Amino acid sequence: MDIFLIIGLVLGAICIVMALILKGASVAMLLNGEVAVIIFGGMIAAVLSSYTMADIKRLPKVMKVLMSNEEPDLNGTIEKMVELSNIARREGLLALEAPVNELDDPFMKQGLELVVDGAEAEQIRDLMESEVDAMETRHHRMSGLFKTAGATSPTLGVMGAAIGLIGALGNLSDINKLGPMIASAFVATIFGIFMGYLVMIPFATRLEAKNEEEVLLKTLIIEGVMDIQAGHSAKVIEQKLYAQIPPEKRKVSEE
Repeated sequence: MDIFLIIGLVLGAICIVMALILKGASVAMLLNGEVAVIIFGGMIAAVLSSYTMADIKRLPKVMKVLMSNEEPDLNGTIEKMVELSNIARREGLLALEAPVNELDDPFMKQGLELVVDGAEAEQIRDLMESEVDAMETRHHRMSGLFKTAGATSPTLGVMGAAIGLIGALGNLSDINKLGPMIASAFVATIFGIFMGYLVMIPFATRLEAKNEEEVLLKTLIIEGVMDIQAGHSAKVIEQKLYAQIPPEKRKVSEE
């Protein structure tokens, strides 16, 4: 699990609680069932009306990715491409059949199988890039789902406050309860802003960052496959692929 995600959520919650304490407000006011119904129920309704059942079913898998701190093995991918390019240069493209069958990465395996089968370079690139485009579309829909929830949440908070004020103003006969009821009404606004700007939108941003990492990995694979198919030397492939990843993530040092 990514510790920074947990730290961010906990820190945000602590800031809200501390602010209430410093203002002399009761933290117990945050335990409000009506607010939970409005905020969470409203977000769920907005998501269900905006996305398909297929998108909703992906949520458990997306949450697992979101919580994970695993990063794509860019250096390992480059090393494998260099290894395979050496085999192809020494023994020919057909010699790749056995090592390709042992690959764990299905995307790399698919591309190199096309190379071994003698497919045209343009066909190989088109097929692999189409798969990356489809993956990006799926990822953008899921990050968009969290953005929808994040954009809806603050407005639901305002609506919850309005509903609370309606209840308070409808009970003016009991002046002693008026103050607490008005204060409780604004708890919905706090929850709405918290869920929108400190939970859902950061989740969407994190998913977009993970998508960029995955796209970079698959881009390296595509370029490596195309270079192997073209017969480029292992050294050229290595330098070309390392040039595409951030310097701080490179296993080798530049000379």
